[in-house]
Amino acid sequence: MQASAPTFSSRKPTTKPLTKHPTGPKSDYAYHTEAMDRAMEGGIDDVGIGVLFGLNTYRYDFTGLLMHAEHLEARFGVGPHTISVPRICPADDIDTKDFPDAISDEIFRKIVAVIRIAVPYTGMIISTRESQRSREQVLEIGISQISGGSRTSVGGYAGTTHAEQDSAQFDVSDHRTLDEVVRWLLELGYVPSFCTACYREGRTGDRFMSLAKTGKIANCCTPNALMTLKEYLEDYASPETRTLGEKMIAKEVPMLLNERVRRITEKNLAAIAEGKRDFRF
Repeated sequence: MQASAPTFSSRKPTTKPLTKHPTGPKSDYAYHTEAMDRAMEGGIDDVGIGVLFGLNTYRYDFTGLLMHAEHLEARFGVGPHTISVPRICPADDIDTKDFPDAISDEIFRKIVAVIRIAVPYTGMIISTRESQRSREQVLEIGISQISGGSRTSVGGYAGTTHAEQDSAQFDVSDHRTLDEVVRWLLELGYVPSFCTACYREGRTGDRFMSLAKTGKIANCCTPNALMTLKEYLEDYASPETRTLGEKMIAKEVPMLLNERVRRITEKNLAAIAEGKRDFRF
């Protein structure tokens, strides 16, 4: 399982969180800060953390984010499985000019780069709040997970047309479909992965960390990425995306270093082409 909530660096409240959330659960700053501790104490061994940059000075929130990751490692032996890096963006009733601590594109890229260096094992997530250009820039320096075809409105996925934007949490800057995002990633030379094998195989918590920190997780991640990409190409992709994806798979399979893993991957890819599904390491 994965739990996510904003994180801060100390138990002492600052005025800004209280200003933004004067009442309700988030007004209890100390309780909110320790949400991940309670989750892990309750048996959830995989958590994700993140700060909405722009509500406070980015240096404070950035330092708090890294201290929170360090704290989880020190106390539970397991750091965050993922770190999200959202920032204040325009929405139906939000103007970034009203937030003096909103961060620039340059600062945003620096934050992503330093988090990647400081917490190399974590998955880093960026949403469709960011433009295509912004997402491409941070993919090069640390982002490993992105969304595609996202809707932020209530009931946004209920139909084929965009829901009314009155209920949008924030404005989506990247309006491309999932297929367009997958094709874009392939054109950039990345392998789009739809893998959820670690959760399904129980590779969470300290079991995941031991593989991630030694690099051995690559024996699972790369073949799983190729197999889930193959399933997408067979079931959902446009002809153009499928052509690019098949070329990527043909290029990447011979590069699998573990001979046993490579043989199994080749066998499973052939089975997927024949209509079988759900292979994983």
